[in-house]
Amino acid sequence: MSLATRYRPQNFEDLVGQLAAAQSLKNALEFKKIGHAYLFHGARGVGKTTMARILAKALNCVNGPTSTICNQCQHCTEISEGRSPDVIEIDAASNRGIDNIRELRAQAVFAPMNARYKVYILDEVHMLSTESFNALLKTLEEPPHHVVFIMATTELHKIPETIASRCQVYTFKKFNAREIADRLAHILGKEQIAFEREALLPIAERGEGSLRDAISLLDQTLAFSGSNTLTLAAVRESLDLLPSEVYATFLHGLRT
Repeated sequence: MSLATRYRPQNFEDLVGQLAAAQSLKNALEFKKIGHAYLFHGARGVGKTTMARILAKALNCVNGPTSTICNQCQHCTEISEGRSPDVIEIDAASNRGIDNIRELRAQAVFAPMNARYKVYILDEVHMLSTESFNALLKTLEEPPHHVVFIMATTELHKIPETIASRCQVYTFKKFNAREIADRLAHILGKEQIAFEREALLPIAERGEGSLRDAISLLDQTLAFSGSNTLTLAAVRESLDLLPSEVYATFLHGLRT
């Protein structure tokens, strides 16, 4: 199992960054102001799908709807393991046709099998065709009371205004290098892997704001080094990075 999968946050407390979105959703859960459609947008690897799964658990936890997820009941366990019959994840990039949305609409009218809510998570929702968006709009206009839609996209400008206006829209920002480095340090600590602190920043910067990409790069670097210690030298060699001294010498040469 990859590090990104193993250390995917399972509750609101474990989330890194996205504090504004997390707090808003927690407040909505605590005050029972639950929307029927949510739209999460932001760059890749910043936690949109992770937040969607956490929200699905919060809605269906045996103690819920709640912002304090137990992660032990049947509903939480099934959602965490991706086998809940009432939480349906759809990749809109490969299920973008009108027939796919018609099937979704036909199934949405039926009550959940076991859970409190039937939750549809539509990833990369901007990939839906125009006809599919029009079909989805009909359901968003008159949604069944037991259904919650959570849509995620990296390209908000491609979402029709008619769809976005019927959703609660949350912006997911890119992570800064310090936030990513701190998360990498947390993961290495859990894995009991010694590391040089200065080795984390190059990985964090190469992630370009994507925590998932940075963790994948960490996994790659650890596999490359083949040891239980992460060093700056190993990071530079694995990611093909030049030492900062080389850049400094190059810039000095340009000035002289």
